Parts: sequence; C-alpha cells; structure tokens
Amino acid sequence: MCPPEMRGGRPSGAEAPRRQIRQGDFSLTRTYHFSAAHRLESPAFSPDDNAQIYGQCYRQHGHNYLVEVTVAGTANPVTGMSADLAAVDAVVERAVLDRVDHYDLSATVPALDGVVTTGENLARAFWQWLEPTLPPGSLRRVAVVETANNTFEYYGEDERGAP
Repeated sequence: MCPPEMRGGRPSGAEAPRRQIRQGDFSLTRTYHFSAAHRLESPAFSPDDNAQIYGQCYRQHGHNYLVEVTVAGTANPVTGMSADLAAVDAVVERAVLDRVDHYDLSATVPALDGVVTTGENLARAFWQWLEPTLPPGSLRRVAVVETANNTFEYYGEDERGAP
C-alpha cells in the first residue's frame, strides 16, 4: 500500500501547493535494464581508422545498460494517473527489451543492421521502435545509460524531421 504522500494526501500541518498544476503537466519516466554486447565499427572507415576513432570500443565488449523512457499524458481525474504503468512496461518489454537483452547489438539484432551502435544511435533506434506503439504524442524522451559517465538522451524529431 502506498503511503499517504504517494496517494495524494498531505501529512497533517503540510502547506497546500502554491501553484495549481494543470492536468496536462505530467510526465512519467520508467527505467529498465538490459545487458548486451556490441562493437563500435563503421563501414565507412578502415579497420585502422575504426580502431583510432572508437579506441577500446572497437573491440567486442558489453554493458549493463539502463534505458529511461519518459511518457506524458493528462492525469485521469478518477485514477489520478497520467499513464498506465503496466501498459508502458509491456510496450517497452516487447518493443525494446525482448529485441536487445543478452544479444550482440552490432551483429544479431536485425533492426540494428547498418547502425553503429553508439549510445546516440541506440537512443534514436529505441525511440523509433517505441513511438508507434505508444499513444500518439505521448513519448517525450528516451535515454540510454551506457556507463556511470555516459547517458545519451533523444527527444524525437520535429515535424520537419530534424532532431
């Protein structure tokens, strides 16, 4: 059971919020984990150039990735929720995690054929996989956390196709 502060109640003596929150102001970020191998290599470069450009990442290696998916929606006046957590989880599981968890991203994931599997490109690819499976306009952000130091965020493209 959620504590009162998570159910929308206030502890006694707490001040009321100072500004009114509009219903369309809500976003939810869920975090998911997957493990995968990859190798950074571009067919545009020679093996020596790939080794120079990508350094140690040119060698086959792996990560324990985190993927953060942010969706937005209007809070349901009855449930108070802006997104169905179980539905979001199911979509991410099916569209992303089932396709990448414990696979070699640069060799065994057909949807990533020809993609240099940098964090930037993974975030964009995951956005492209998720966007058509979520309610229209609800996807706001996809972030790929590759290491404690490297997080790559993608916010989609505008109507002209520009990031």
